[in-house]
Amino acid sequence: MSSAKSNPTKIPFETKRIQISSKRQITIPAKFFNALGFDKEIECIFSGDMLIIKPVKQEDSYFAEQILNDLIRLGYTGDQLLVEFKKMNRKVKPAVEKLIEEADRVAKLASMDSKNLTNNIFNDDDLDE
Repeated sequence: MSSAKSNPTKIPFETKRIQISSKRQITIPAKFFNALGFDKEIECIFSGDMLIIKPVKQEDSYFAEQILNDLIRLGYTGDQLLVEFKKMNRKVKPAVEKLIEEADRVAKLASMDSKNLTNNIFNDDDLDE
């Protein structure tokens, strides 16, 4: 599965009905699971009448590497490197949360102006033709 995470397979638009267990659990088809690079967690987003399930992207190690690279370039070493890393690392989560809040606000405004295209996909009127 590690290859799926690093190089997800593109699947054209596809739908599949999935059973919900008595414990409210679902099984994600392997084809979708692998294509999206799922691991141990998912992000579940509720919007309007839709539930969106997407893989959780672990960015922590990426940010940690970037912080360390910057601090090393600035000449920090030893204990001072650790102290400065902790300071910078504590600032990452609030900054990312602020970006997410802003993105959510923008998306909410945009969704008020746009038409829900899923109605076109699942329009029952088309079945009568």
